[in-house]
Amino acid sequence: MDIISTGDAIKQREQPPSIGVAEYIGGYPIVTWQSFSASQRLLPPKYHRAKDLPHSLQDRMNVLPESYRNSEFARAVFEEIILEAMDDEPSAPPIKIYDNGIGQEMTPPWEFVYTNNMWFGEGVPPPDVRNLVSCGCRGKCDPKSSACACAKRQQQWLEPYILDGLFPATWPGSPFVYDSKGVLQREGCPIFECNQFCGCDEDCPNRVVQNGRTWPVNIVKTERKGWGVFAGPKKIPRGSYIGIYAGELLTEQEGEARGLLYNVFGRTYLFTIDFHHLKLGLKNEDDYENMYTVDAYHAGNFTRFLNHSCDPNCEITACYIEDADINKPLLAVFTIRDVEPWEELCFSYYGDTEVTKGKLIAREDAVYVACSCGSANCLGKLF
Repeated sequence: MDIISTGDAIKQREQPPSIGVAEYIGGYPIVTWQSFSASQRLLPPKYHRAKDLPHSLQDRMNVLPESYRNSEFARAVFEEIILEAMDDEPSAPPIKIYDNGIGQEMTPPWEFVYTNNMWFGEGVPPPDVRNLVSCGCRGKCDPKSSACACAKRQQQWLEPYILDGLFPATWPGSPFVYDSKGVLQREGCPIFECNQFCGCDEDCPNRVVQNGRTWPVNIVKTERKGWGVFAGPKKIPRGSYIGIYAGELLTEQEGEARGLLYNVFGRTYLFTIDFHHLKLGLKNEDDYENMYTVDAYHAGNFTRFLNHSCDPNCEITACYIEDADINKPLLAVFTIRDVEPWEELCFSYYGDTEVTKGKLIAREDAVYVACSCGSANCLGKLF
């Protein structure tokens, strides 16, 4: 691994010229935010490894009688586990598990570790923090500032969509994808938020996903689709952040191997990272080779219970925060229309359903079943 100097690390942040000059008093260097963050950039990144996933509680619960696992007490334990995992988003409303009388299960299966984090599998490199583009803004980022490196980076990735006519060249708050209230204004393009090395405040308008969930959601048993995720008592506006599709980050090879197994018994939580922006510049998009897959079977949060709909109200968007590797985005769930109180939250497992029409292939694996979304434009088949 190449070692870079502190001075080079500061240059990579595209700081204003007046920032990053070493100053000394009595022979001792003055520690500034710029010098501190530059030194932190050189340290090995902290991240979670899949091999370290804790599962002792799940093991203990699964050896208990089924009557206990389906008791009110077990449901309270499950909700407490969810609450403990919310340390990284302390302002998020609690998640409740509701018993609506469907089936005998009081809780989802005790088969996964509840977490909001990504757990890196074997062969997946650690987060690349040394090459993170970071701004030197003070206070909140000004998207109109020519000195904001994060605004420049987002603009760079917006350009292809603007050239294709998908977005207008000018936009309120451009080039950031959020408005001043943190509502997503540009759907379908990658999000580049400010990161740990940026100088801006925590309430910068370009910090939304990293600040955690703000809308209440509930885990509820459905009649035909297993467990699902439902909105709370308030309407959720279009462009609202819902949560991260968390789990294990696997190599594509490992993901394919697990997929073969999951297809046999009819349940899969695999999400292949193959967003459109990763294929930009290729003459033929079919030449793109997937590198990573997210698996929420063994580890995940409430988003693993998001059901499919051919007329979805949510969408998964690539979001980059603390990893400069363009092939390893976070999978951020946003609403793509207003969601009514108590409405089920769903996304399309196929991606763009308009592109998918007419391309479904009949499969005999157990994971390929009739779609139960009930929408007027249902494609009829669900994997």
